[in-house]
Amino acid sequence: MNERRHLSDWLPTTRKEMDLRGWDRADVILFSADAYVDHPSFGAAVIGRILEAEGLRVCIVPQPDWHGDHRDFRKLGRPRLWFGIAPGCMDSMVNKYTAARRLRSEDAYSPDGRHDLRPEYPTIIYTQILKKLYPDVPVVLGGIEASMRRLMHYDYWKERFMPSILALSGADLITYGMGEQSTLEVCRRMQQAIEDYDGGLFYDENGEACITTDTFRRYVAMKNPVPQTVALYNREEIPQGIREDDIVLHSYDECLNDLRLHAMNFRHVEEESNSLHAHRLLQETQGKWVVVYPPYPPMTEQELDHSFDLPYTRLPHPKYDGKRIPAYEMIRHSVCLHRGCFGGCAFCTISAHQGKFVVSRSRESILREVEQITHMPDFKGYISDLGGPSANMYRMGGRNPKACAACVRPSCIHPQVCPNLSVDHRPLTDIYRAVDAMPGVKKSFIGSGVRYDLILHPQRDDTLESASREYAEELILHHVSGRLKVAPEHTSSEVLNIMRKPSFRLFGRFKALFDNICRKHHLRQQLIPYFISSHPGCREADMAELAVLTKQMDFHLEQVQDFTPTPMTLATTCWATGYHPYTGERIFSAKTPAEKQCQRMYFFWYKPDERRRIEARLRSMGRMDLITQLFKHR
Repeated sequence: MNERRHLSDWLPTTRKEMDLRGWDRADVILFSADAYVDHPSFGAAVIGRILEAEGLRVCIVPQPDWHGDHRDFRKLGRPRLWFGIAPGCMDSMVNKYTAARRLRSEDAYSPDGRHDLRPEYPTIIYTQILKKLYPDVPVVLGGIEASMRRLMHYDYWKERFMPSILALSGADLITYGMGEQSTLEVCRRMQQAIEDYDGGLFYDENGEACITTDTFRRYVAMKNPVPQTVALYNREEIPQGIREDDIVLHSYDECLNDLRLHAMNFRHVEEESNSLHAHRLLQETQGKWVVVYPPYPPMTEQELDHSFDLPYTRLPHPKYDGKRIPAYEMIRHSVCLHRGCFGGCAFCTISAHQGKFVVSRSRESILREVEQITHMPDFKGYISDLGGPSANMYRMGGRNPKACAACVRPSCIHPQVCPNLSVDHRPLTDIYRAVDAMPGVKKSFIGSGVRYDLILHPQRDDTLESASREYAEELILHHVSGRLKVAPEHTSSEVLNIMRKPSFRLFGRFKALFDNICRKHHLRQQLIPYFISSHPGCREADMAELAVLTKQMDFHLEQVQDFTPTPMTLATTCWATGYHPYTGERIFSAKTPAEKQCQRMYFFWYKPDERRRIEARLRSMGRMDLITQLFKHR
C-alpha cells in the first residue's frame, strides 16, 4: 500500500531522499534501533515530526549496521545541530531476552522479527561510534533505555550495578521521559547559539554554521540548563554550585559499598519524578557529577494534540515493503487516548517515564486520527485498541490542582484511592460511542489493560457511580474482542501490597460483574487475567496459593510472566538491594534459576508433567492441604 505515497512523505533516511527535498545537510540526524515506522506510537517518528514542524531538517537512520566501517553512521554526514539516539520503543535488553535471559523468538520492532539488526545497549554502541567519527558533534540520548538509566541503576543482564548511561556512553545530554518539550527547547537553544555567534561554531564547506560540543554545552547545560535533561559535570562546573534545595543522592561508590543507600536514593528519584515542583537530583559518579534537572509540567491538551496531529503516514518506510514488522502489525489500527499513569505499579516503568499525571487528547484529535485510519487501504472496519498506558484513565486527575502540586505520592490509587482523584468514566464512554458512530467503523476494541479497581471504586456521587456501571456495561458489551485483559498480578495480599496493586478480592468482584453481564446478554466472552511470579516479596507458598485460588475460579492461566528486573523501578530496587526503599525493611526475592522455576511452575498446575514436581515441593513444605485443593478432583 506504500505505492500510493511518495518517498518524500517520510522523513529522509538516505542521501537520495535528502536530495529529493533539496537538502545538502540535515539539522538533526536521529539514529534509531527500531525499524522506521512513521506512526505516533514510534518515538523516533514523533521526535522527528515534532522537530520538522519547527522548520528543522530531520533525518532518521533506522537500525544502522554497527559492524565494519560504520558507513551507515557516515552516510548522511555531519548534522548542523546534533545527533540523536533513539534506542527503541522497548528497552533493548527486555526486547531481546526473556526473564530467563533466553533470546526471544523475534524482535518485534525489526523487519520480519530479525534479531541481528539491533545491538545490545544501542544507546551506548551508537554513541561511541558517533563520538569516534565526529568527536565535536553533540550527541543527545532519548528513549526509555536512557531515561530509565539516567542515574545509577541495576542491570539484570550484566548482574551488577551500573553508573548513569551518560557516563557509560560518552554522550552530551539525556532528554528523559516523553521528550517533545525538552528536545524542542534544546533545538531552540541551538538556533539561538547560532544567532548569538561568539565563537565555538564549525563552518562547513558551504559556509554553513554547525554547532560544536562546546557551544552545545554552554547553551544547554551551563547557561540556564534545559528542564527534563541530565548532564554530566566536574564539581566546579555545576551551574550555581550545589544549592540548599538540591537533593544530593548517595554517590555511586557509596551505594556499591552499602546497597541500602541505593534503596534510599530510589525513593528520592521516584518522588521527584512524580512531583509538579521537583528538585534537582545530583549524584557523584566516578569523579563526575550527574545532575538531573526537574521535569517540565505535564503537557497541555493542545500540546499533546499537536504531537498526535502531525502528518504521519502511519506506515513503515517503503524500504520495508514485503516485510512484516510485528509491533506495527499490533498497533496499525489502534489509537492512544492519553499519556501518563497514576497507578504507580512497583514493577512498571510507565510512571517513571511518562509521569503519573494523565494528559488526555481532545475528542476532536482522537476522532481525526480514527478518520485517518478509516481511509487506510487495509482497514476492514475494526479499531484494534482505544487505549493508553491504562485503558480507563482518560481525563482522570485531581479535583484540586493545589493538592496535586503538594503531593509526591508515586501512586494516586495505592494504598487507597486518593480522595482528590476524580474517577469519572463519562468522557471515555463518550469517546467509545463517538468512534463507533463514525462512518467506516464497524467496531472498536479495547486492547490495553483495564483498571478494574477504578471501575469498582465506590463514589460519593450517585452520578459518577452510575457512570462507572455504564462504562463497565459499554466496555463488556461492545468493546471486547472475545477476551478482556486485566492484570490482578497476584493473589497474596502481602505481595500485592509490594506491587502497589489492589486486593485480589476486588478481582473476584470484577469477575462476577463480567460474568453477570455476559450471562445477561448471552455473550461467550473470556476474562484473561495476567499474573507475575518471582516478584519481590513472593515466596513459593504464595505461588501455590495463587494456583489454588485461580483453579477455584476455573482459570487455566496463559498470560503469565516471570518478574524481569528492569532499571529504575521500585520492584527492581527491592530485588537488587534486598531492601524496600520506603520502609528500609529486608525483602525476600527469588533470584536463582531454580527458585524462579519453582515459582513459575505453579501457573501450570493443570499440566500432567508439572503435577509430580508440584506435589513433591508441597510435601517438602508441609503443605498437604494445598495438594488436596489442587488435585483432589483430578
